[in-house]
Amino acid sequence: MASDGTGAAFLAGHIRLVAETRDRRAFATLFDHFAPRVKSYMLRLGANAAQAEDLSQETMLTLWRKAASFDPERAGAATWVFTIARNLRIDAIRRERWIEPGEPSEDVPSLDLPADTVLATDQAEDSLRAALAGLPDEQAMLLRMSFFEDYAHGDISARLGMPLGTVKSKLRRAMLRLREVLEDVR
Repeated sequence: MASDGTGAAFLAGHIRLVAETRDRRAFATLFDHFAPRVKSYMLRLGANAAQAEDLSQETMLTLWRKAASFDPERAGAATWVFTIARNLRIDAIRRERWIEPGEPSEDVPSLDLPADTVLATDQAEDSLRAALAGLPDEQAMLLRMSFFEDYAHGDISARLGMPLGTVKSKLRRAMLRLREVLEDVR
Protein backbone atom coordinates (compact mmCIF):
# COMPACT_ATOMS: atom_id res chain seq x y z
CA MET A 1 0.00 0.00 0.00
CA ALA A 2 1.22 3.50 -0.78
CA SER A 3 2.45 5.53 2.15
CA ASP A 4 -0.26 8.15 1.53
CA GLY A 5 -2.98 5.52 2.04
CA THR A 6 -4.26 5.68 -1.54
CA GLY A 7 -2.87 2.52 -3.10
CA ALA A 8 -4.93 0.51 -5.57
CA ALA A 9 -5.90 -2.16 -3.00
CA PHE A 10 -6.79 0.53 -0.45
CA LEU A 11 -9.04 2.34 -2.97
CA ALA A 12 -10.63 -0.91 -4.17
CA GLY A 13 -11.38 -1.81 -0.55
CA HIS A 14 -13.08 1.51 -0.03
CA ILE A 15 -15.21 1.03 -3.14
CA ARG A 16 -16.19 -2.39 -1.78
CA LEU A 17 -17.18 -0.76 1.55
CA VAL A 18 -19.35 1.75 -0.28
CA ALA A 19 -20.97 -1.05 -2.29
CA GLU A 20 -21.61 -3.35 0.66
CA THR A 21 -22.38 -0.98 3.54
CA ARG A 22 -22.81 2.49 1.99
CA ASP A 23 -19.92 3.57 4.23
CA ARG A 24 -19.83 7.38 4.15
CA ARG A 25 -16.28 7.58 5.51
CA ALA A 26 -15.03 5.28 2.77
CA PHE A 27 -16.86 7.40 0.21
CA ALA A 28 -15.38 10.60 1.68
CA THR A 29 -11.90 9.10 1.32
CA LEU A 30 -12.62 8.15 -2.29
CA PHE A 31 -14.08 11.59 -2.95
CA ASP A 32 -11.03 13.35 -1.48
CA HIS A 33 -8.74 11.20 -3.61
CA PHE A 34 -10.56 11.14 -6.93
CA ALA A 35 -12.63 14.34 -7.20
CA PRO A 36 -9.70 16.73 -7.77
CA ARG A 37 -8.04 14.26 -10.16
CA VAL A 38 -11.24 13.81 -12.15
CA LYS A 39 -11.75 17.58 -12.31
CA SER A 40 -8.22 18.02 -13.63
CA TYR A 41 -8.82 15.23 -16.15
CA MET A 42 -12.01 16.95 -17.34
CA LEU A 43 -10.13 20.21 -17.82
CA ARG A 44 -7.53 18.36 -19.92
CA LEU A 45 -10.39 16.91 -21.99
CA GLY A 46 -11.53 20.43 -22.82
CA ALA A 47 -14.29 21.06 -20.30
CA ASN A 48 -14.49 24.55 -18.83
CA ALA A 49 -14.10 24.94 -15.05
CA ALA A 50 -17.83 24.74 -14.30
CA GLN A 51 -18.32 21.69 -16.52
CA ALA A 52 -15.25 20.03 -15.02
CA GLU A 53 -16.63 20.55 -11.53
CA ASP A 54 -20.09 19.28 -12.51
CA LEU A 55 -18.68 16.22 -14.27
CA SER A 56 -16.40 15.50 -11.33
CA GLN A 57 -19.40 15.60 -8.98
CA GLU A 58 -21.41 13.42 -11.36
CA THR A 59 -18.55 10.92 -11.53
CA MET A 60 -18.43 10.64 -7.77
CA LEU A 61 -22.22 10.30 -7.56
CA THR A 62 -22.02 7.49 -10.13
CA LEU A 63 -19.31 5.83 -8.02
CA TRP A 64 -21.68 5.97 -5.04
CA ARG A 65 -24.60 4.54 -7.02
CA LYS A 66 -22.71 1.88 -8.98
CA ALA A 67 -20.02 0.81 -6.50
CA ALA A 68 -21.46 -2.72 -6.52
CA SER A 69 -20.60 -3.05 -10.22
CA PHE A 70 -16.87 -2.47 -9.57
CA ASP A 71 -14.89 -5.64 -10.26
CA PRO A 72 -11.24 -5.42 -9.12
CA GLU A 73 -10.47 -8.45 -11.30
CA ARG A 74 -11.36 -6.48 -14.44
CA ALA A 75 -9.85 -3.07 -13.63
CA GLY A 76 -8.12 -1.07 -10.96
CA ALA A 77 -10.07 1.47 -8.93
CA ALA A 78 -8.55 4.42 -10.80
CA THR A 79 -9.20 2.85 -14.20
CA TRP A 80 -12.83 2.22 -13.26
CA VAL A 81 -13.39 5.75 -11.93
CA PHE A 82 -11.70 7.42 -14.91
CA THR A 83 -13.70 5.25 -17.31
CA ILE A 84 -16.87 6.53 -15.65
CA ALA A 85 -15.53 10.09 -15.96
CA ARG A 86 -14.57 9.68 -19.63
CA ASN A 87 -17.99 8.24 -20.47
CA LEU A 88 -19.74 11.11 -18.70
CA ARG A 89 -17.62 13.61 -20.66
CA ILE A 90 -18.51 11.87 -23.94
CA ASP A 91 -22.19 11.99 -22.99
CA ALA A 92 -21.89 15.71 -22.17
CA ILE A 93 -20.28 16.41 -25.55
CA ARG A 94 -23.03 14.49 -27.32
CA ARG A 95 -25.69 16.51 -25.47
CA GLU A 96 -23.94 19.75 -26.45
CA ARG A 97 -23.89 18.74 -30.11
CA TRP A 98 -27.67 18.27 -30.14
CA ILE A 99 -28.28 22.00 -29.67
CA GLU A 100 -30.14 23.19 -32.72
CA PRO A 101 -28.56 25.89 -34.89
CA GLY A 102 -29.82 29.28 -33.85
CA GLU A 103 -30.57 28.19 -30.27
CA PRO A 104 -28.95 30.31 -27.61
CA SER A 105 -25.81 28.53 -26.49
CA GLU A 106 -24.09 31.02 -24.22
CA ASP A 107 -23.29 28.37 -21.62
CA VAL A 108 -22.04 25.80 -24.13
CA PRO A 109 -18.49 26.29 -25.30
CA SER A 110 -17.65 25.70 -28.91
CA LEU A 111 -16.54 22.17 -29.63
CA ASP A 112 -14.77 23.27 -32.78
CA LEU A 113 -11.07 23.56 -32.10
CA PRO A 114 -8.76 25.35 -34.48
CA ALA A 115 -7.27 22.93 -37.01
CA ASP A 116 -3.74 23.68 -35.86
CA THR A 117 -4.67 22.77 -32.26
CA VAL A 118 -6.23 19.47 -33.37
CA LEU A 119 -3.20 18.71 -35.55
CA ALA A 120 -0.74 19.56 -32.77
CA THR A 121 -2.64 17.38 -30.30
CA ASP A 122 -2.75 14.48 -32.76
CA GLN A 123 0.96 14.84 -33.47
CA ALA A 124 1.79 14.95 -29.75
CA GLU A 125 -0.28 11.81 -29.13
CA ASP A 126 1.39 10.05 -32.07
CA SER A 127 4.81 11.07 -30.77
CA LEU A 128 4.03 9.73 -27.31
CA ARG A 129 2.73 6.43 -28.71
CA ALA A 130 5.83 6.08 -30.89
CA ALA A 131 8.09 6.97 -27.96
CA LEU A 132 6.45 4.38 -25.70
CA ALA A 133 6.75 1.78 -28.46
CA GLY A 134 10.46 2.64 -28.71
CA LEU A 135 11.10 1.82 -25.05
CA PRO A 136 12.04 -1.58 -23.69
CA ASP A 137 8.91 -3.51 -22.65
CA GLU A 138 9.61 -3.24 -18.92
CA GLN A 139 10.08 0.53 -19.04
CA ALA A 140 6.92 1.03 -21.11
CA MET A 141 4.96 -1.19 -18.70
CA LEU A 142 6.22 0.73 -15.65
CA LEU A 143 5.31 4.08 -17.22
CA ARG A 144 1.84 2.84 -18.15
CA MET A 145 1.24 1.49 -14.65
CA SER A 146 2.44 4.66 -12.97
CA PHE A 147 0.99 7.35 -15.22
CA PHE A 148 -1.91 5.84 -17.15
CA GLU A 149 -3.24 3.31 -14.64
CA ASP A 150 -2.49 5.53 -11.63
CA TYR A 151 -0.72 2.88 -9.57
CA ALA A 152 1.33 4.17 -6.66
CA HIS A 153 4.96 3.09 -6.65
CA GLY A 154 4.30 0.79 -3.69
CA ASP A 155 1.48 -0.93 -5.59
CA ILE A 156 3.72 -1.43 -8.61
CA SER A 157 6.34 -2.89 -6.31
CA ALA A 158 3.83 -5.32 -4.82
CA ARG A 159 2.29 -6.30 -8.16
CA LEU A 160 5.64 -6.97 -9.81
CA GLY A 161 7.41 -8.38 -6.76
CA MET A 162 10.10 -5.75 -7.21
CA PRO A 163 11.70 -3.75 -4.38
CA LEU A 164 10.29 -0.23 -4.07
CA GLY A 165 13.70 1.38 -4.64
CA THR A 166 14.12 -0.63 -7.82
CA VAL A 167 10.70 0.47 -9.07
CA LYS A 168 11.59 4.11 -8.43
CA SER A 169 14.99 3.90 -10.08
CA LYS A 170 13.60 2.02 -13.10
CA LEU A 171 10.82 4.60 -13.46
CA ARG A 172 13.39 7.39 -13.32
CA ARG A 173 15.45 5.69 -16.03
CA ALA A 174 12.30 5.06 -18.07
CA MET A 175 11.39 8.76 -17.90
CA LEU A 176 14.88 9.75 -19.00
CA ARG A 177 14.74 7.25 -21.85
CA LEU A 178 11.26 8.46 -22.83
CA ARG A 179 12.60 12.02 -23.08
CA GLU A 180 15.42 10.81 -25.32
CA VAL A 181 13.05 8.83 -27.53
CA LEU A 182 10.64 11.77 -27.77
CA GLU A 183 13.48 14.02 -28.90
CA ASP A 184 14.43 11.44 -31.56
CA VAL A 185 10.81 11.15 -32.74
CA ARG A 186 10.52 14.92 -33.23
